[in-house]
Amino acid sequence: MVQDLQTPTHIAIIMDGNGRWAKERGLPRRDGHRAGAESVRECVEACKQLGVKFLTLYAFSSENWNRPAAEITALMALLERFLDQKAEEMMKQNVRLQAIGQVDRLPEKTRAKLKGAIDRTAGNTSLTLILALSYGSREEITEAARALAQDSADGRLNPQDITPSLLASRLWTAPFPDPDLLVRTSGELRLSNFLLWQISYAEIVIFKKFWPDFKQADLFEAVQEYSRRHRRFGGL
Repeated sequence: MVQDLQTPTHIAIIMDGNGRWAKERGLPRRDGHRAGAESVRECVEACKQLGVKFLTLYAFSSENWNRPAAEITALMALLERFLDQKAEEMMKQNVRLQAIGQVDRLPEKTRAKLKGAIDRTAGNTSLTLILALSYGSREEITEAARALAQDSADGRLNPQDITPSLLASRLWTAPFPDPDLLVRTSGELRLSNFLLWQISYAEIVIFKKFWPDFKQADLFEAVQEYSRRHRRFGGL
């Protein structure tokens, strides 16, 4: 089955529903986030089997800073635990870790562990796992526009020379190709300020199940659906 699929180069996932998954089971929200971490492992393994080269996960949005302090603390602790436990596994699987977003807003300890994992896996070449942390697409585009405006004000750039590709080169995602496939769990039909520029022509697949219930078979199903579609990019 895997061999017959048209494999996307880059998959992006909005991992939604951890809290509702926990609530349905009478558990604290942090247990939902912990269960969701296992789904990350499942997706990484599925991407490696499929030959996907880039996987971007919406791990923590810029709006998530408005959540209760206790939940934010638990999420940062979970991220640190993930980095501690998975760094060696990423080395064995030849997975490179990257991050996009306002990572300077993360706690110092979290930033240090993130940098350590990124540096350690920098030479890996099988799959690039990109964590969107403290990420918001509007903030990203605003920052890119501000940088271009500053270049123009300083005389380094003629505004008439600004093109979509030039703006894209100033985005946090500049080193990576745009996603071919966007997956969202929990059945919500919105983009939630995620990669608004980059997913202009991405195929979108929605799953009703919550993120902790998302497994390898579900990612294979999403790629099967992607394979059935004809990507016209605005053409016929």
